[in-house]
Amino acid sequence: MSAPQLSPSGFDLTPPTAEERKRLEASLTAEEADVLLHHGTEAPFCGGLLDQKDAGVYCCRLCGLPLFEHRTKFESGTGWPSFWAPVDEAHVKAVRDVSYGMVRIETTCARCGSHQGHVFPDGPPPTRLRYCINSVSLEFVPYGAPLPDRLGRGEGLATASAASATNSSAMAPSGRG
Repeated sequence: MSAPQLSPSGFDLTPPTAEERKRLEASLTAEEADVLLHHGTEAPFCGGLLDQKDAGVYCCRLCGLPLFEHRTKFESGTGWPSFWAPVDEAHVKAVRDVSYGMVRIETTCARCGSHQGHVFPDGPPPTRLRYCINSVSLEFVPYGAPLPDRLGRGEGLATASAASATNSSAMAPSGRG
C-alpha cells in the first residue's frame, strides 16, 4: 500500500477505495446524491446551512474532509452558503465546467471528487473569491466537536477548533503531518 497523500494541514487526501465509496454513497439521501454525485444544484434560499451562523467547520458530506470555516462565510445574497476561502486550498479542487452554455469553475472535494458548487471572482477581500456551495454538500461541525471520520483514517480524533482560524495545523488529525 502506498503512503497517504497528505494536505498541508495534515489530512489524508487519498481517494476512497471502490468499496469505501459504495458505502459512503449508500448513506446519502436522494437530494444529496443528486448534488454530490450528479452535479445537481439545490434550490436557492432553501439550504439548511444558508443561515448557519455558529462557529465551526463545514465538512464534505460524502467523505468528511474539512472544506470551509465559519469565519470565511459571508452573506452573498445568492441563496447558497458562500465562503471567501477554503480551510486548506488542497482540500478543494477547481474543475472547468462548460455545462449549460456557460464557462464556470466547479468546486469538488479534493479527496472524494464530490460536487460542492462553483467559485466566482466576485467575493469580498482578502481573496475576492466567492465559493458558492450547496448546503447538502456540506456537514456543519461546531467547534469542539469531533470531525467526521467516515473513512476510518483517524481523523475523528481531530476536533474543529477556533485555533484553526490562525493555524491550519491545529485542526490536523492527531499523530499526522
